Amino acid sequence: MSKLMTSLTLAAAVALSACSTTSPDVVQRGDAQRLSQVQDATVLSVRPVTVDGSQSGVGAVAGGAVGAIAGGSVGGRREGQVVGVLGAVAGAVVGNAIERSATKEEALEIIVQLRNGERRSVIQAKGSESFSGGEAVVLITTGGKTRITRAPAVTPSVAPVAPAATPGT
Repeated sequence: MSKLMTSLTLAAAVALSACSTTSPDVVQRGDAQRLSQVQDATVLSVRPVTVDGSQSGVGAVAGGAVGAIAGGSVGGRREGQVVGVLGAVAGAVVGNAIERSATKEEALEIIVQLRNGERRSVIQAKGSESFSGGEAVVLITTGGKTRITRAPAVTPSVAPVAPAATPGT
């Protein structure tokens, strides 16, 4: 019985953790092929923060179901019902805690200054890029959500040189 409960709890935790991402390296399907606003900025400061986990109720329901099934298999019919109810309550509490822990995310608070002097703060999950003070970045806003990425290197465009006219042609 305890192996079953441990296996189901682990499966619920893995399923819940797979649902959570706010990575700046992952773009939502609805944001593809949408025009985004891009603003140039300079990083003023970066600090690590933790984004608290969510409590959608999925963990509590899954944990409650696991607890009820595991508890219901104990003893006779009457004992099984009582232990099943207690198992459901305990499972719901544990499932809720697992969901909250599995959806917690390490992130960065990045404070930037726009070219017009305004300052903005964006909290985003740690992605593949790291940022430091004084670095040129761009703020990309799509559908009300903003992410920060390094500013692309700009190479000066060179006007094409017209071929020199040859005398006598």
